[in-house]
Amino acid sequence: MGKQRVLSGVQPTGNLHLGNYLGAIRNWVEVQREYDNFFCVVDLHAITVPHDPKTLANDTYTIAALYLACGIDLEYSTIFVQSHVTAHSELAWLLNCITPLNWLERMIQFKEKAIKQGENVSVGLLDYPVLMAADILLYDADKVPVGEDQKQHLELTRDIAIRINDKYASKGKTVLKLPDPLIRQEGARVMSLTDGTRKMSKSDPSEMSRINLLDSPDAIEKKIKRCKTDTIKGLTFDDPERPECNNLLGLYAILSGKTKSEVALECQDMGWGQFKPLLAEVAINSLKPIQDKYKEIMDNRDYLDSVLREGRHKAEAVANQTLTRVKNALGYLPPL
Repeated sequence: MGKQRVLSGVQPTGNLHLGNYLGAIRNWVEVQREYDNFFCVVDLHAITVPHDPKTLANDTYTIAALYLACGIDLEYSTIFVQSHVTAHSELAWLLNCITPLNWLERMIQFKEKAIKQGENVSVGLLDYPVLMAADILLYDADKVPVGEDQKQHLELTRDIAIRINDKYASKGKTVLKLPDPLIRQEGARVMSLTDGTRKMSKSDPSEMSRINLLDSPDAIEKKIKRCKTDTIKGLTFDDPERPECNNLLGLYAILSGKTKSEVALECQDMGWGQFKPLLAEVAINSLKPIQDKYKEIMDNRDYLDSVLREGRHKAEAVANQTLTRVKNALGYLPPL
């Protein structure tokens, strides 16, 4: 029996931050040898909110290079650009036509983002989960690495697959495979540096809210020095009245490789003035190898192009088989 397949992706909007790395990419790197991995740069998703067309292509390169710099190994993984595989858009349309509208209207992320966009909210933002379902189902993914905030989208993906199978599969067969979540508990939810009750996000207008993977040492020191804290002496985990304390201690534990109990003992008598330089130092040291590798890759654009070209060919071979299977189940006339 072959390896189970994993599918995941990141949008090329803004720079990847510690939340993306600790909550997703690092997890992929650690387990990639166990799976057949398809990692895409989801540039179709990127335009569901206002974007800058002048930077989209270069941002796509940046994400692909960061995949490699963070340790994604091409021996075990395929890296490709979503829009380069046209089956994503075509399957999304087919799934649209059998997905009830009220399934999309209840999606929490749509409600949150729609409030921010007001009257400018697009159909694409509403339809985002269907495109995500197409991304996953095209590759017969067994596992999908998701954070807690994406679990609802994966549940929708399963609901759509079940609906297709129930309505269109031949007796005893299935059209689409049902994926399961691959969730890492530790580090799965990294919070903002300016508000410990909110997730670290690329969409936050304040750069001070996150540590980007490509931030300079000076920028990292500045952000940590100015991050939100409290006036209580001694640092502890799991105090509901101290969300920032819990978040920063958690970051320190993950980046330093220490256990929660080790960090609790080390920091129990510290003040913020003593702790923040420690966190800054471990963050800088943790990101330096990634930043060095990223520069090396971006300086060799021909190599990066070859990675994405080969990735597209591998992805198309799998995706087009699934698309054909779905179209046959729906009764389409095959190309003549």
